[in-house]
Amino acid sequence: MGKKLVITNNIRKLRFFANEMTQHELAEKAGTSRQTIVALEAGKYTPSLELAFRLADVFGVPIGEVFECKPENEQNG
Repeated sequence: MGKKLVITNNIRKLRFFANEMTQHELAEKAGTSRQTIVALEAGKYTPSLELAFRLADVFGVPIGEVFECKPENEQNG
C-alpha cells in the first residue's frame, strides 16, 4: 500500500492577494458555506474535486496553486 498523502492549501494566502477577500465572499463566489472555507483553511476538511476546481476558478489560478498533495512525511519540507 502507498504512503499516506496530505493535502495542503494556499486559500488564506490567495484570499489575501485577492484584495483581502473575506471567507464569506469566497464562499459566495464558490457556492459553498463560510464554515466550509474555515474548515478548508484549517486543514480539517478536504473538498470535493468539483469544489476544488470552483475555488481555483474564483482565484483565476490552476488548481495546483490552490491545493498541494504530498506524502505525509514531506508535509513540512
